[in-house]
Parts: sequence; C-alpha cells; structure tokens
Amino acid sequence: MSTAASAAGALAAQLLRCEQTLLDPIVRKDRAGIAELLAEDFVEIGASGRVWTRDETLDLLASEEFDPPVIEEFVCRQIVEDVALVTYCGVRTNAKTGERSITLRSSLWSKVSGAWRLRFHQGTRTL
Repeated sequence: MSTAASAAGALAAQLLRCEQTLLDPIVRKDRAGIAELLAEDFVEIGASGRVWTRDETLDLLASEEFDPPVIEEFVCRQIVEDVALVTYCGVRTNAKTGERSITLRSSLWSKVSGAWRLRFHQGTRTL
C-alpha cells in the first residue's frame, strides 16, 4: 500500500470514529464532549430542511432521545490538506416491520489546531 493510500485510509478511519462518536446517544448528552467536535461556525441542515447553529445543536442534543442509525457506505474524500468531506447512509431498521429508513448524510470536517472539527453537516431523507 502506498503512503498516500495509507494516509487516506487512516484519515477515513479517524473521521468514521468521529462520526460514530457524534451518533453515540451517551456522548450526545455530553455538551462539552460534543462541543469539542463541532467547529465554532458549525451549521447543520437537518433532514427536515431546518438550519441548526452550533448552539442550537448543543442545546438539542443535551435533551433528545436518540436511536442512532447504522453507518453504511462511508466514503471520505480529502479536499485539501486540512479539509475532508465524508458521505454515508444513516440506516435505521424498524424492529417491528423490518422496514429500513435511509438518510443520506454529508459532513465537512476541517483540521483546527491539530484536531478535526465538524463544520457542516446535512441529512437528506431518501424516498
């Protein structure tokens, strides 16, 4: 494996762990822990179309009841040295019916002071 491929794989693994951390129901209630992962200018466009600021997101996560999706089809693309775009499907399966609901997700990560921070996230429900 080339050095570039190895570095790309390491970055993808690191950002996958970051995404999984953000989806962990216990971590989501830890305002300080989540705040460390979100950039100061973080913005999210939710599956509903609503735009969320960093502060609104931190407030919401502290009190939400959350059933995390499974991450499938995770792809990481490094845009420039300190910026990466990740895309994946967030999949939830209804325990009673077996029906799957899928949300296409994209996140823009940037490296700030040596640590990766989420700057933008969007979720779009599929039909």
